[in-house]
Amino acid sequence: MSKEKKNLDNKTIPSNNLFGKGNYLWMGIGLVVLMLGFVLMSGGKSADPNIFNTNEVYGFRRITLAPILIIVGFIIEIYAIMKKPKE
Repeated sequence: MSKEKKNLDNKTIPSNNLFGKGNYLWMGIGLVVLMLGFVLMSGGKSADPNIFNTNEVYGFRRITLAPILIIVGFIIEIYAIMKKPKE
C-alpha cells in the first residue's frame, strides 16, 4: 500500500516524502558519530605555552581514532541518503 493522503474531496494524493523514518534515524546516528569524531579530535592545549607535549597532540585518539570515526560518520550519512524508504 503506497503512502497517500486524502484531500477534502476524498481524492488520493501521493505523498512526496523523500526520506522515511529509517532514513532520519540513520542520519541521526551518522550525525552523532561525526560529532563524536570531531570532539575526540579537539583539544591538545597545554597549560604552559612553552611546553610542547607530543603525546597529547600526536596521540592515537587524535591521529587515528577520530578521523576513522569521521569517515564512518560520513559513510553512514551517505547510506542514510541513498537508502530507499520502505513503502
